[in-house]
Amino acid sequence: MSAGLSRDDDRPNSNAFSRFLPSEKPREKHQTFLLGVLEGEGIGPDVIASSLEVLRALESQSEHTFALEYGGEIGVKAKAQSGKPLPPTIIEWCRDIFSRGGAILNGPGGDRYVYDLRVQFDLFCKFSPLRVSPALHNATRLKPQFVRDLDVLLVRENSSGFYQGASSNVVTDNGRRAEQICAYEESEVRRILEVAHNAADARRKKLAVIIKEGGAPTLSQLWRDCADEMWRDSNIEYSFLNIDHAAYRLIQHPHEFDVIVAPNLFGDSLGDLGAVLLGSRGLSYSGNYDGHGAAVYQTNHGSGYDLVGKNLANPVGQIFSLSMMLRDFGLTKEADLIENAVESVWQRGWRTFDLAENANNQFVVGTRQMTSLIVHSLLEKARENSAVTVA
Repeated sequence: MSAGLSRDDDRPNSNAFSRFLPSEKPREKHQTFLLGVLEGEGIGPDVIASSLEVLRALESQSEHTFALEYGGEIGVKAKAQSGKPLPPTIIEWCRDIFSRGGAILNGPGGDRYVYDLRVQFDLFCKFSPLRVSPALHNATRLKPQFVRDLDVLLVRENSSGFYQGASSNVVTDNGRRAEQICAYEESEVRRILEVAHNAADARRKKLAVIIKEGGAPTLSQLWRDCADEMWRDSNIEYSFLNIDHAAYRLIQHPHEFDVIVAPNLFGDSLGDLGAVLLGSRGLSYSGNYDGHGAAVYQTNHGSGYDLVGKNLANPVGQIFSLSMMLRDFGLTKEADLIENAVESVWQRGWRTFDLAENANNQFVVGTRQMTSLIVHSLLEKARENSAVTVA
């Protein structure tokens, strides 16, 4: 185990980096897993409800059980009530969930909520998978042949950089002046590079490091120096790309990439851009990790206030964040069952409005019906696989 990525094998959620580290001990049968639930705001309660409906269906087919505990308001609503988007009560609630080996399924929260949460619990690493479903090749705004079989992992430094730097807003003789400091400690750079290296080593051994040499020379030099020092004798192929060029190549030549690691601001931008490859921002999701087992799973889209009450939100991004959580718990078969169920629904032509293709074989449905279709598909597939133990 490398420094900064320790784990306690007795904690149910201790394998947050398990895909990129030596194998964990096998899961016991008939375990109960603790899930903290923050419904969030905007469309958050709707997509979280969809995820939990899928989880309940899954639980009926699994030998494991899931204990749910709900937290309170976050984001804009919480700030209106308590003056803080991340209230002290939520901090203590999260700390309790983590201390008991649980993970958190998080709906969207506005204002500074996610940034404050990441700093509070040192959730320094964000994984955003960019995998294009075969059923959705024609749903993207790109030609299908350019996204077929795409599988990219974006690793974002999540708790430092521009978003966490000191800021000020002062009045001068020339009017208002806003300042925002972007800073990185070498240790912060090294630990995220280490995770990205482990990910690339477990995948196709190719890694792109995102910098901006002309615009942010000192930051870029630090990232470059750390990578060169750490990977001098590595077996992975690594390269450095300026953020603007990386954005272009991610859309123009996405198959060039395997693992991408980026500073906070750059990773945020590439994450939203990567959703274009998926076909909709509503499909983007992520896991946010510290180095000791704490993890928060969320979508990468916002609160979607314009969709509230319209039964239009795509629930799949949040459902996939649940699947990601289960996979990190070591419940691979359960995660596969969810993802295969969604894929089957898409293959049959069902879409939410954001993925509509204007084709004769497409059936556009709302949030609730899409959730019901996924649940039905999951139960159907579980019956088909009844001879195989779901573990």
